[in-house]
Amino acid sequence: MNTARFIVAMRGGCAQTFRRPRLLLPVCSPTVQCCLESTQPVPAARLPYRVKLSAGKHYAWCACGHSKKQPFCDGTHRTEAPSIAPLRFTADKDRTALLCACKQTKNAPYCDGSHLKVIYRDVVKSLKGIFK
Repeated sequence: MNTARFIVAMRGGCAQTFRRPRLLLPVCSPTVQCCLESTQPVPAARLPYRVKLSAGKHYAWCACGHSKKQPFCDGTHRTEAPSIAPLRFTADKDRTALLCACKQTKNAPYCDGSHLKVIYRDVVKSLKGIFK
C-alpha cells in the first residue's frame, strides 16, 4: 500500500470502497458495567483552544472535558463528572493564550504540549486496530 493511499484510508475510511468507517459505540451488557459518571477527564479536542483573555476577568476552565462551551465550564461536570471540578482563574493581563483541550496538561489551564502524547496514543491505537 503506498503512502498516499494509507493517509486517505486513515483520514476518510477505506481507500477502495471510499466509505467512512462505522463508529462502534460501547454497549452495556450484564457482564460489563457502564460507568455513567466519569472519574477521569475526557479529551475535548486534540489541539488546544486559542482564546483572548481580559485582565482581571474571572474564568472557569473545564477540567472534565464534558462542557459544550469548551474550553470553559458550563456546569456539565455536575452530572457527568461530579468528582472533577473546574479550575477557576483570573487573567493577569490582556492576552491571547492556548488553553488545554486534551485535559492532560501539568500547567492547567494552559497548554504544555501534552496533546502530542494524546495524538500519538490515538494514532497507535488506530493502527493496532487496522493491522490486527
